[in-house]
Amino acid sequence: MWGDLFLTWRRPTQEQQKNCTSRAGRFNYDSSFHGASALKAEDGGLQEKLSKNGFFVNRTRVLLGRGSNTYTLAKSALLKWRHFELPWAFVDPETPVEKGRRFCVCVHELLPWVMLPLEIAYVNDVSTRRRPAAGLKASFGFGSGTLQGHLLAGEERFSIEWDDSDRVWYEIFSFSKPAHVLSAVSYPYVRLRQKHFAQESADAMLKLVDAWKPDLK
Repeated sequence: MWGDLFLTWRRPTQEQQKNCTSRAGRFNYDSSFHGASALKAEDGGLQEKLSKNGFFVNRTRVLLGRGSNTYTLAKSALLKWRHFELPWAFVDPETPVEKGRRFCVCVHELLPWVMLPLEIAYVNDVSTRRRPAAGLKASFGFGSGTLQGHLLAGEERFSIEWDDSDRVWYEIFSFSKPAHVLSAVSYPYVRLRQKHFAQESADAMLKLVDAWKPDLK
C-alpha cells in the first residue's frame, strides 16, 4: 500500500490481493445507498436521488441471445468472473460470489497496477420456480460496494435476465463519485474508463456465450 492507495508495479498476486482486502476499511459511501444498485436502473426516483448526492450513473445493457442455455451459460460466466477477463483488468476467478465476500478489482493504469477493494453487498438469484418479476422468467445478479482504499465511492451490479420473450440480457449498472484526490482531479478520464470497461465486459460476455454454444449441440 502506497499512501492510501493499493499499488504494485507487477500483476498483483493472490497474496497481495488478500493483503489489500484485509487492510481495506469499511464501505466508503453512505449507508442509505447500500444495496441501491439492486433497484431498477430505469427508476427515475433513484436516478434523481443519486444525482442529488453527487453520484454519476453508468449503465450498459446488451442482448446475449435467447433461451435457457444462453441464460445458464451467462450466469456461469458471472460466477467465474469471466466478465472481468480483460487485458488490463481482472478479478481472481476463484473468488466466491457470496454476500460479504471481499475481493479486489485489479486494474493496470499507465505504469502501476491498482488494487481496488470491494465487498459483495448482495446476491439475487431467482430461478424459474419463483418468477422474479413481471416479464421475467429468471434473473441472477450481484452488487459490490466500494471500501475505504478504493478510488471511487459507490456500487456496481452485474446481472443476467431471461425475459418472457425468451431473450437473455447482460447488464452493468453502477453509481459512483470520487473518493480520492487522484480520481477527483481526473474524473472525466475515470468516467471514460468506466464506459470503456462496460463495453469491453459486454463484448467479452458476447464472445463467451457464442464460443460455448457449439458445445451444447
